[in-house]
Amino acid sequence: MRIYRFTILLFLLLFIWSAEAFSQTTKTREELEREKAEVQARLREFDAILKQTTANKKTSLGELNALTQQFQTQNRLVSTLDREVRLINKEISETETKISELESQLKELKAEYSRMIYSSSKINRGLSIVAFVFSSGNFNQLYMRLKYLRQYSESRKEQAARIEKLSLELADQRVLLDQRKADKVVVLKEEEKEKAELERLRKSQQGVVNTLSKKERDIQRQITATKKQQDQLNRMIKQVIEDEIRLAEAEAKKANTTTTKKAGTSMPMTPEAAALSNSFAGNKGKLPWPVETGFVSQNYGTFPHPTLKGITLENDGIDIRTQPNSNVRTVFDGTVTKITSMPGFGGTVIIKHGEYYTMYSRLKNITVKTGQTLKAKDVIGQVGTNAEGEPEVHFQTWKGLQIMNPGTWITSK
Repeated sequence: MRIYRFTILLFLLLFIWSAEAFSQTTKTREELEREKAEVQARLREFDAILKQTTANKKTSLGELNALTQQFQTQNRLVSTLDREVRLINKEISETETKISELESQLKELKAEYSRMIYSSSKINRGLSIVAFVFSSGNFNQLYMRLKYLRQYSESRKEQAARIEKLSLELADQRVLLDQRKADKVVVLKEEEKEKAELERLRKSQQGVVNTLSKKERDIQRQITATKKQQDQLNRMIKQVIEDEIRLAEAEAKKANTTTTKKAGTSMPMTPEAAALSNSFAGNKGKLPWPVETGFVSQNYGTFPHPTLKGITLENDGIDIRTQPNSNVRTVFDGTVTKITSMPGFGGTVIIKHGEYYTMYSRLKNITVKTGQTLKAKDVIGQVGTNAEGEPEVHFQTWKGLQIMNPGTWITSK
């Protein structure tokens, strides 16, 4: 009886363990599927943007940036599919092990069932059940034989039920194994297809690099000109913020109202403005993108071009490539402080969020006015184009007179 109970306990533990392991595996597969869907959605965005870029029939840095982004994302997709194949292989291995264990358990149960019947026949010496009972020598022996037969009957039923349950589970595991093997075939075909697309993108990227490498001087002149325009843009932003600081100081002094000066800034603020600043700061890394779709074509900072040797890029904000005529949105609640047009950057809108400022350039059809109060994601205009005729928005973030990396403030994609 102790052995029987131990067998039942061991079976239950194995069943619970396998159920938990399957649950964890399923969750991992769901995460992979979700990641794959997100990557594929991004690839569709890049493909649309790249088609618009190549329609210009002009090899440009913008085309190279789009191809590079698409190549990197395609590489992520191939990597995701590779992890999915490895996961399916693991599932197949685990299922095969489970099947082997179930077959072993089923074999043992059937053998135990056979031994039970054999032992029973030895005890009643081939007599029928009725004869076995009524051949008892006394009432006590009759009672013990009836009790034995009842226990024997229950044990046989339990054993038969366990055999049936294991047989059904074994059949389910074999179906699951066939399904996993079929899944593997599908994913391997998909991976092969995406690897071919990755290689095509690599060749396209290399072709653009080869073409642009011959235009290094022209590209360098273009970068230098853009840098001068950006310096002019930054001087304008600093002037606007300095004017805002002086105005806030004058108004606070005139009204004799309570203001707040946070450490590291000379911006006096009312309690309402301080609350807005704190709210903006608390949403670092969570701010929405200024456009709904697109990718960062040039990051913040100074760094060598990722594919063109000898080319150094410098950016005081981030450039986001998107679809033509896309709406440009404010990333947080605020007030429009300045609307202007700058050489090389087109329509520019500056929005104040307490002591923080966000700036949006390369806009057309600006739809807001100076002094207008906005909510996050309110449309401020439509995206214009960069010097190469590609739809792109230039986005900056400032804290007082200190410029910051906008990439650390918006959500990651």
